[in-house]
Amino acid sequence: MSDRFQAQTKMKRRILIGAFCLLLLALLSGIGFHSLRAADQDDDSGYSQIAIFAKAVQLIRQDYVDGDKTSYHNLITAALKGMLGSLDPHSQFMDPSDFRDMQEDTRSRFNGLGIEVAIKNGLPTVVTPMEDTPAARAGILSGDQILKINGASTDRMDLQDVINHLRGAPGQKISLTLIRPSTKEVKDYALERAEIKVQSVKGARLLDPDLTGSFKIAYVRLIQFNEPTAGELSKALDELQRQGMEALILDLRNNPGGLLNSAVDVCAQFLPPSTKVVSTQGRVASQQREYTTSGAAKERPHFPMAVLVNEGSASGAEIVSGALKDLHRAIVVGETTFGKGSVQNVMQLPDGSALRFTTAKYYTPSKQVIHGNGVTPNIRVPMSVEQERQLFTARSSGDTIKPDEDKNFIKSTDPQMLRAIDALKGVMIYAQQNTPKGEAIKK
Repeated sequence: MSDRFQAQTKMKRRILIGAFCLLLLALLSGIGFHSLRAADQDDDSGYSQIAIFAKAVQLIRQDYVDGDKTSYHNLITAALKGMLGSLDPHSQFMDPSDFRDMQEDTRSRFNGLGIEVAIKNGLPTVVTPMEDTPAARAGILSGDQILKINGASTDRMDLQDVINHLRGAPGQKISLTLIRPSTKEVKDYALERAEIKVQSVKGARLLDPDLTGSFKIAYVRLIQFNEPTAGELSKALDELQRQGMEALILDLRNNPGGLLNSAVDVCAQFLPPSTKVVSTQGRVASQQREYTTSGAAKERPHFPMAVLVNEGSASGAEIVSGALKDLHRAIVVGETTFGKGSVQNVMQLPDGSALRFTTAKYYTPSKQVIHGNGVTPNIRVPMSVEQERQLFTARSSGDTIKPDEDKNFIKSTDPQMLRAIDALKGVMIYAQQNTPKGEAIKK
């Protein structure tokens, strides 16, 4: 797209916005209504549709029974919420307070219950409960749907309404009614809000030899993708390499995502510099982008790798697992991911409020659309609701399971981990058998 064309487009937008403001002011003040022709329902021009909107606002302010509900601020705010909410479940209007709260999401601490939510099938749905939080300790699982918050039905709540109801000061009580679609069980939860501190890298260790045999298979879990994640992961990998790591299991289960740049930087730990990790495609040229690795701070050997995913793996977790799968860098094990792969731009308005709406979709290196589809694992391994509950309970009781209990817990509760271990052992046995004498598996 030429600079001249872009400049002309921007000028047209400014003219239209200016005309919109003048027309809206005139219409809302009652000037010029009689000179407007009735707009054809099929006419999608900006002027005619703005006239209809302004006329509706005027009639509501003039005749609605409860005048205290018809301030311009209330009506325009409600209209903006409806406008953004009608686009898709991830688009929303945020008032100044909502916008400030949203800015907390990329930091390492905030207040609430510790659940990531999205609208799915018309209901607020738990993408994932974060480890060691009130929601996780209560046994809430990925996929649970919120029917009521403090007795109020969520039927007519948009995403921002749900978030506002869930957030609150530490120590404040809250009640939730949830349905678990897999079992149709409806259950009430009494919870207490807390300060949520996110430690993005957990559980880094070499797995017990009783599980891995003669191979040194390491494990590390990423809780979320925030600013320190790639640096924390790099330190963990340094230590695991020092201990002789020969293969790695990267656990992205119940990871709701986070910062795009953080996800790309995590991929850089395992891929060569300048490797395309993900691309975005939207309606305008500025949304056609490719994100590539800048290269890790230090070069790492090419060790066999598996990635664990489930329905609670979303957004950044899907970018990482999708890239490592498509580029044949890792075997992906588990269940199909959540399918949240769209780009939302946030645009602040003069009063401190903001619009957040979808401008593009993510594509994996092989051009697979993440949004609505998720990432399909190479090896599908389902887990029962009880196994998921036990795993989450164990994770939320501390950093990790005690070393002497680790192997027994994995054997009894985590079939996805067992399958990943078996897959990596198979890769390394094959490599051993096909390595010329005198050479060894790269370490």
